Amino acid sequence: MSAPMPPPGPAAGPGHPRPRLAVSSCLLGAPVRYNGGHSRDRFLTGALARHVDWVPVCPEMEIGLGAPRPTLRLLSDGRIVAKDGDADHTKAMTALADDRIPGLADVDGYVFKSRSPSCGLLNLPRYASGRPGERTDGQPVDRHGRGLFADRVTRALPHLPTEEDGRLNDPGLREHFIERVFAQARLREFFDRDWRPRDLVAFHSRHKLQILAHDPSAYRAMGRIVARAGTGDRDELESEYRRAFADAFAIRPKRGRNANALLHVLGPLSEHLNQARRHDIVAAVESYRQGEAPLSVPVALLRHHAEGEDLAYLAEQTFLDPFPADLVLRHHL
Repeated sequence: MSAPMPPPGPAAGPGHPRPRLAVSSCLLGAPVRYNGGHSRDRFLTGALARHVDWVPVCPEMEIGLGAPRPTLRLLSDGRIVAKDGDADHTKAMTALADDRIPGLADVDGYVFKSRSPSCGLLNLPRYASGRPGERTDGQPVDRHGRGLFADRVTRALPHLPTEEDGRLNDPGLREHFIERVFAQARLREFFDRDWRPRDLVAFHSRHKLQILAHDPSAYRAMGRIVARAGTGDRDELESEYRRAFADAFAIRPKRGRNANALLHVLGPLSEHLNQARRHDIVAAVESYRQGEAPLSVPVALLRHHAEGEDLAYLAEQTFLDPFPADLVLRHHL
């Protein structure tokens, strides 16, 4: 059983796709937690909900445990059991994950519930499974676990952007995840169309500065893939480009690389600006590089001038407009 789908909001906005985002149902407010409650996330159900289509998932409900239900534990051997030890749900949870994975192959990201023995991504407590030498006092053996369902999904879909709700409270991690999700959605929409080699060249060109900010070497490697668009096997080329694109965006950009991308925008724009305007932009980029101003400041200046001078190549760069502005994700220091 999944949470009811929230009503769709308005379109994500001009130039932005509408990502399909899988999510732990409790984060949308569904009362499916072990205690019959929920873990509604304000960012997901507020600002982000207007721009995405949700694919809610609750593994515990879908294997028939109901809510409320006995607390589950992750064991050191990877099994998931009731805390009282009376029931082992490993087989059912594994079968559910394997059944769900094909339907998750075309989502653009997944937000998992943190600290869940089925859905947590990081640092879950694992308890003794009866192996020799393990502690028997009821305390965790370690805190290196990953939820059984989440582990199965992420192993099968290694390029899927994933995050857990707790980490989305960090502004930098939130920005990176949402950037990846919208980039993945643009890629999905592109390959869903009947594309031609020149279309892939144009798509790659629009993402040039954004990819450079993440991984300059990846941009060069992807360029070699695109160069084969008119001669190589179409399906093989698409698969290669998808992997390279996802790998590049998985790298979180640092200030230095973002600043270099900003200066790449300024280069062709400079000849259209007077000295005072160029100085203002350079000063804004340097303030960002030094951690004194958020990324939104130089981006706003550059985008304003690129659009004002009708420089389509620059104005259409996804680096300047990677996601809807009302998500307010580039304003942190």
